[in-house]
Amino acid sequence: MQKSVSIVIPNYNGKHLLENYLPSVFTAAQNAKTDFEVIVIDDGSKDDSISFIQQVYPNIKLLVNDKNRGFSYTCNHGIREAKYELILLLNSDVKLTPDYFEQQWRYFEKPDTFGVMARIMSVDGSKIEDAARLLYFSGCRIKASKFYYSENPTDDNVYTAYLSGANALVDAKKLKELGGFDEIFSPFSSEDFDLSLRAWQLGWKCYYEHQSVCYHHVSGSTKTQIKSNFIKKIYYRNRFLLQAIELNGLRLTLLPLHLLFAEIIPKILTGKYWIWNALQEYKDLKIEIEASRNRLSNLKKKNNSTIDVSGIMQIINQSLEGKNIKRL
Repeated sequence: MQKSVSIVIPNYNGKHLLENYLPSVFTAAQNAKTDFEVIVIDDGSKDDSISFIQQVYPNIKLLVNDKNRGFSYTCNHGIREAKYELILLLNSDVKLTPDYFEQQWRYFEKPDTFGVMARIMSVDGSKIEDAARLLYFSGCRIKASKFYYSENPTDDNVYTAYLSGANALVDAKKLKELGGFDEIFSPFSSEDFDLSLRAWQLGWKCYYEHQSVCYHHVSGSTKTQIKSNFIKKIYYRNRFLLQAIELNGLRLTLLPLHLLFAEIIPKILTGKYWIWNALQEYKDLKIEIEASRNRLSNLKKKNNSTIDVSGIMQIINQSLEGKNIKRL
């Protein structure tokens, strides 16, 4: 059951990536034999990305941000403009295989599917970089860093805690109902994890398809001009934000103590003073955190859902019973 697809690609100084990987995107889309559009959103590039697209790919719908705004805003710009039934969220540093979509259509025959992601391989094909993810608690942290896949190639019931923002085919209507990515996470990091957790909590499922494959150019889309301490600060700030938005009950109550003793003090004692800036920025977003929690609560009420993060874990863990799975 093929559906029409809008392919949404954020870009920042990625002309070299677009040159290398856009051909694979068009090949895969054309082989799918369905209606499609490619939307590239430029996020304030200083290279020749815009002129390259205009000259070489005039059939691409090119959107240009008024200034550099980060991943969430940029993707949301494209999501709002997407006109087709499914949206493929795709990084500019990902190469699709010619039959990329073939194994993914069947997931959208299920009415509660939010989306499906493919196996992400290193660009040389030597290792799996991303597969299905298990969800678990580590103290007051929600984590999904354990990978697995089913050894049954026809298994179409492999859940993942979240869909990678680099490679996710999602139901456009559901994605727009969620409001796309939460822009509290701008400029980057944790927004795909948060989006998928919100989808799960509305009763929608995230799947992983091992037979569908793409290749990732390592660090290709990283904003290499940004100092590493800035990247670390944003990474940890957003990690704190994710917990504050998604946790409930005792773990949410204990989160400040967890942050202080498990995150802040150990890093300050080892000279990693950027963690203090991460904490301050996190605390400055108190109003925005509450707004994000309220939006999720209202959507759950609208969809008559009572699923929380613990419920997601239970669904995923129960789905593994009796399966032959390979842990990575």
